[in-house]
Amino acid sequence: MTAKEVYENNEELLISEEEYQKSGVHIGTQVKNHDMVKYIFKIRNDGLYLLDLNQTDKALKIAGKLLARIPPEDILIVAQRQYAFRPVTKFSEVIGSKSIVGRFIPGTLTNHQLPQYQETKVIVVTDPLADTQVMKEAKNVGVPIVALCDANNKTDFVDLIIPSNNKGRRSLALVYWLLAREIQKNRGDINTYADFKYTIDDFESQI
Repeated sequence: MTAKEVYENNEELLISEEEYQKSGVHIGTQVKNHDMVKYIFKIRNDGLYLLDLNQTDKALKIAGKLLARIPPEDILIVAQRQYAFRPVTKFSEVIGSKSIVGRFIPGTLTNHQLPQYQETKVIVVTDPLADTQVMKEAKNVGVPIVALCDANNKTDFVDLIIPSNNKGRRSLALVYWLLAREIQKNRGDINTYADFKYTIDDFESQI
C-alpha cells in the first residue's frame, strides 16, 4: 500500500486534535531545520514552531502498518533521552521488540566481535540529534530508520519521519502509545482500539 493510499483510507485522526495538543505533540523547538520546514504548521508568538498534527497522525498510521509486517524481534527501538526510557521500554514490552535505552555502544550494529552486537531489520529512533551513532551504523548496514523528528532535526538518514515533540514527557508517551496500538491493530492482535489494554499513563515516565 502506498503512502497516498494510506492517507486516503485513514481520514480520521487516531485521537482527537485536542488530545494531541494536550500532550504537546505539536510543540516544536525555537529552532527549525530546513529538513523539517514542510512539517511545520506555524510559528507561535513565543518563537516556538508548531508541527502539523495531521502529518504526525498520517505518519503514525504508515509506521503502524510498516512495523506490523516485520517480526517484532527484528525491530530495534533506541533512545538516549531520559524521558523516552519508559515509553520505549513499555513499547518494546507491548509489541515484543528489542530496545536500547541510554548509551548506545558504538559497533552494536557493525562489529560482530562485540557481545552487544545485534542484527535488525528496522530501527525506530527517538531523536536523530541524540541518537546519531545508531543512525550512522544503520545507514552503513542498510537498515531503514523510522524517527520521531522535532522542528530542529536533520533527517538525512531517516526513511520515515514522524513529526513530533520528541523531548516532552507526555508527548513521547502518547506517540509510543499510539504507535504500539497501531501495530497491534494492524497485526490483528486486537480487533478494535477499545481492546488495547494499555493507557498513555502506562507509557509515561515518572518525574
